[in-house]
Amino acid sequence: MAPLLPAVSVLLVATLAAAPAPAAPATGAAPGAPGVDQQYLPADKSGLLTSRTRQSRVWATVQRAGGLGEIFYPTIGGPSARSLSFVVTARGGVARAEVRTEQLDGLRFRQSFTGAGWRLTADYSTDPARATVLVDLAFVAPRGHELFAIYDPALGNSRGGDSGRTADGALLATDGAVASALAGSFAATSSGFAGVSDGLTDLRDGRMDWRYSSAPAGSLVQTAALRGPHTTLALGFAGSAAEALGTARQSLRAGFGSVARSYAYGWQRYLAGLSDPPRVLRGAAQRQLYRTSALILAASEDKTHPGAYVAAPASPWAFGTDDPSGPYHLVWSRDLYQIATGLIAAGDRAGANRALDFLFGVQQKPDGSFPQNSQVDGTPVWGGLQLDEVALPLVLAYQLGRADTWPDVRRAADFLAGYPGAPFTPQERWENQSGYSPNTIATAIAGLVCAAAIARTHGEQAPAERYLATADSWRARVKSWTVTSTGPYSAEPYFLRLTKDGNPDAGTTYSIGDGGPAGVDQRRVVDPSFLDLVRLGVLPPADPDVVNTLAVVDDQLGVATPRGLFWHRASFDGFGEQLDGSQWEFNEPDGSLVSRGRAWPLLSGERGEYEIAAGDLRAAAGRLAAMARATGPGGMLPEQVWDHTPPAGQPGFAPGTPTFSATPLAWTHAQYLRLARDLAAGPGRRAARRGRRALPGAAKRLTFTDDQHVRRTRSLSRGTVLTVSPGMPIVGPRHPASSPSEVES
Repeated sequence: MAPLLPAVSVLLVATLAAAPAPAAPATGAAPGAPGVDQQYLPADKSGLLTSRTRQSRVWATVQRAGGLGEIFYPTIGGPSARSLSFVVTARGGVARAEVRTEQLDGLRFRQSFTGAGWRLTADYSTDPARATVLVDLAFVAPRGHELFAIYDPALGNSRGGDSGRTADGALLATDGAVASALAGSFAATSSGFAGVSDGLTDLRDGRMDWRYSSAPAGSLVQTAALRGPHTTLALGFAGSAAEALGTARQSLRAGFGSVARSYAYGWQRYLAGLSDPPRVLRGAAQRQLYRTSALILAASEDKTHPGAYVAAPASPWAFGTDDPSGPYHLVWSRDLYQIATGLIAAGDRAGANRALDFLFGVQQKPDGSFPQNSQVDGTPVWGGLQLDEVALPLVLAYQLGRADTWPDVRRAADFLAGYPGAPFTPQERWENQSGYSPNTIATAIAGLVCAAAIARTHGEQAPAERYLATADSWRARVKSWTVTSTGPYSAEPYFLRLTKDGNPDAGTTYSIGDGGPAGVDQRRVVDPSFLDLVRLGVLPPADPDVVNTLAVVDDQLGVATPRGLFWHRASFDGFGEQLDGSQWEFNEPDGSLVSRGRAWPLLSGERGEYEIAAGDLRAAAGRLAAMARATGPGGMLPEQVWDHTPPAGQPGFAPGTPTFSATPLAWTHAQYLRLARDLAAGPGRRAARRGRRALPGAAKRLTFTDDQHVRRTRSLSRGTVLTVSPGMPIVGPRHPASSPSEVES
């Protein structure tokens, strides 16, 4: 059992001015339709729950401030509940509490709420046999204290349109073809409208005065007064209210203890089937995070659409206002590549193969490209084109040894090599700029080299030659497109985030986006993502321009905190909270400077992978430790951590601790797994040169994940450098052997 995490002081419900209570409980249909639309809860989750089984199509998030946040059904692509929270009343008001979150075995979580003379313990689980969330509650309090459950449905991925009623002692809710039932031992119930006739408003005076039996469609909130010192709540989901109630009651009959044991056993079996955690992990915290990261990735997969892993089960900042829910609940080709390589590092090659099958069998477009993102069923959502999202599936296909994907690989590689103006990309990795990006160019080169290798396994020499020629051409020009010799940060050349015109010595200006400054000289904008040129093998780690750019990036973007060194994703980034800690908003005007992007722990992992390639294992181990210290309650890794910009330093805003960004972010957890595995392997642990005939100008570096993979690949060119590593693939052209571990065979 993991130790308790630091306490978070909260109000279970915001205190409002008391209103006169009615003479008798209000009953009948609730007034105030449709109520107030409320955005989803803060994205800094403390846990994610779902059963390992596919028949239990429900996921639940744990809120740092207490209770459950978004609950997803029937897919992980959209919530069907906004929250399930708990309120304790005493002496005419709502009682204050401190909340502690504890991670139990697998993906089980417990929260303890402690107030003045009272204590509430909530154990969370989902039922492996059906779509039910279970909460086991133990309440110890003096006379005069009462416990309530507040349920806020958002059925069918919409916060409006839910109607509710009390039936057979349970709270039922419906919205079209989705329904829920909250069942337990209730002393009283009510269905009302958010902000008007709901339980949160009613309980502000410490009494449950409203007991509305029904509420028509609107922003529904349901309230239950709970009986006794111990009770179990079951929240069941189905296609109708009757089915949902049957589902909930079946789970209650099974009993929380039995359900929780079955839940835990499912995840224990999953962990037992993975590779042993690498020995480089130091201490219980790092080992626990390794296991948690593997579980988070597995839990992020949809159960109706295998291989559809979403970015995060959260909606940060203004994305919480989206209805239906926003982009973090979608599938992104880039994130899916990161997740799949994390699964490979953990030993779940089956999950990685499902991800590849989704990419090529579901998400890929007829022209060979990939949508910017999609629903879990593959339906495109945003309309942007990002060339790295076209290239990375090719790298993944190669890494998994999937020669059977050649027809799909060919379509993607042909699109990539033939896209007008490539490697200029309409959007790069961070999605708010077009241009010549060293990161995008690195992935495009790697993708084409991997496609060439797969083409050769099918005897397709002509496309292989074309892909390699294009990759070599881009590698030969990447510095002329992206390395400046006239920038303000160094007298020596350094890589830029991107150039708009392919002329890095020109003072071409552009607006940063996300509320950042306007008219910025492109030579003033840098980004740690250029390191993919090394991580994917396009350039050696000792390349002088790479080494000099590291110093520039550290000086411009590095954030030293008590928990470790982290990096901003780019100069002048505005994608993060405002200076008072309030949320990032849509459509912040250029130059407004109202928000600031904070530091990204996943970039520490990428830096560590570079340091492994450079032979500095001690530094890489430090990056792993810093990532482990960046977790929040429940062991979840965030998208961003606080830097030294306001409100940093105030209570709750310690540098190096999670912001309100998307948590857990699957990409960050994948990066932690990959860094740990790569650190265990070391730089170029095993290598060989093999092949039959050298292609002109096509010497290349290819990384394999296991010996079997090496044996399967028998048609590579003479002079190819093959680095065998169980971690992230490093693939790229024209990089000769540069370390003692790379030897000829």
